Amino acid sequence: MYYKREFKTAFSTSIPVMMGYGVLGFAFGLLITSLEYPWYLALIMSIFIYAGALQFLAIGFFGAKLGLFDIFITTIFVNMRQSFYGLSVLKKFKKSGKLKPYLIFGLTDETYALLTTIKEDDQLNKKWYYFYLTALNQSYWISGTVLGALFGSMVKFNTNGLEFSLTALFVVLTIEQYKANKNFTPFLIGAITSIIAIVTVPINNMLIVTISCSLLGIFLLRKRLANVN
Repeated sequence: MYYKREFKTAFSTSIPVMMGYGVLGFAFGLLITSLEYPWYLALIMSIFIYAGALQFLAIGFFGAKLGLFDIFITTIFVNMRQSFYGLSVLKKFKKSGKLKPYLIFGLTDETYALLTTIKEDDQLNKKWYYFYLTALNQSYWISGTVLGALFGSMVKFNTNGLEFSLTALFVVLTIEQYKANKNFTPFLIGAITSIIAIVTVPINNMLIVTISCSLLGIFLLRKRLANVN
């Protein structure tokens, strides 16, 4: 194997994600088969979409039979956050060469959290370390979703509540981000806009309104956020 040290380091770094993705992916696989979709749809989505939150939302889209426009708008807003935090790792990926497109494609919230919170070994070949970290994380997600889908296609049981596993992971990542940045303002903006959206708009539009208002709040307070160490 090329760059064995980079692979070993990436593997040890990615173990927390492996634990989370295994459970979350399994839950996703169970949910998608509970709607009578074929197991291989979970595999296809995890390879070519690879967006945990959006994949869970997609199950709701399928079940509610939403229109293409509603799905398009929700998808844009849900994944828009990656356009913003992705900019902060462009410098890391600058010298990645042919690996760069995959690194951009595979940049999830969890991978970003590892890239920005774990101190890197300066002796590692960075582009291969980033590649292995990204590829390992996706392999955990694919493995979990396929196992869950296969299990769900063979054993039928009540899957109510499994979708909360994604929420639990986001709570953990939020805590880790706060520990790393020590800036409470973005979290306060998110909490306030969420409460406002719950009270003022229908539940079907709550997510879009929350994300829009949060982005507006962060834009208005960008100078304050930029000055926080």
